[in-house]
Amino acid sequence: MTATLKDEAGSRHGSHSIQVRPLSAAVGAEIAGVNLARINDAQFAAIENAWTNHSALLFRGQQLDHDALLSFSRRFGELDPPPVNENGKKFVDGYPDIYVVSNIIGADGTPIGSLGAGEAVWHTDMSYLSEPPDASLLYAVEIPPSGGDTWLCGMIAACKSLPAALRDAVKDRSIKHDGTYNSGGYLRAGLTASDDPVNSVGTPHPIICVHPPSGKPTLYLGRRRNAYVVGLPRDESEALLDELWAHASRPEHSFAHRWRIGDVLMWDNRTTLHRRDPFDASARRLMYRTQIKGKAKPRRAF
Repeated sequence: MTATLKDEAGSRHGSHSIQVRPLSAAVGAEIAGVNLARINDAQFAAIENAWTNHSALLFRGQQLDHDALLSFSRRFGELDPPPVNENGKKFVDGYPDIYVVSNIIGADGTPIGSLGAGEAVWHTDMSYLSEPPDASLLYAVEIPPSGGDTWLCGMIAACKSLPAALRDAVKDRSIKHDGTYNSGGYLRAGLTASDDPVNSVGTPHPIICVHPPSGKPTLYLGRRRNAYVVGLPRDESEALLDELWAHASRPEHSFAHRWRIGDVLMWDNRTTLHRRDPFDASARRLMYRTQIKGKAKPRRAF
């Protein structure tokens, strides 16, 4: 089903309207009829409404320079500095709020960006922080001929469908979100390798949180590697986390996005997980990412 949301100018002059098409029952919507480089306040209000309702938005066919990408991103709030990648490089030169996700090798023999060409496992961006980013935006500049699809998983839907016994087991508990490795499995620059979930670097957050814009309860899981349910023996924590991830990533909660050049895909880190399929390392993939700074610590729903 496609909904049409006319902006004020479109209503007066019969010109442009925004179409909202859900991508799956659990998460995501495609937004058509908008140029993100020339967006007005009424159009943004419609986009923001769709954002609250769907947790992830896709915009096709965009042509954005760095300034336009930043301008659109900042409509959602203050931007977060990018994380330090595995090579120590953070951002586009001259644009410290734009993070480079790429396997392309630069003139100095190192990748110009982060995450390589391998699989990026299910995760929530930078959830190891005390106040994690609210949202992430990814803009496709170069893509491989196959592979590299980004999967999104709806955590509001996954929370709603939790079996009663599993909900009871987690509703008062928190997960410590590990900060040692990124989603590609690379050690973050400046940290020491660790496979001890109990003592590794990280921050605890409630497993079931409230999503501030909608008021709905949502699972907040982060990344499976080195995750730890605070206060449980390690074997019990591992078993409970395995059960949670198996439930959350069920097919009915997720969909796969196949990239085209010019795509902008944005997701709410508070209500989604995402992952990436691997692709041929000899192919080129270049994405620019921005992140919306978290406005508060994740808050327990119950």
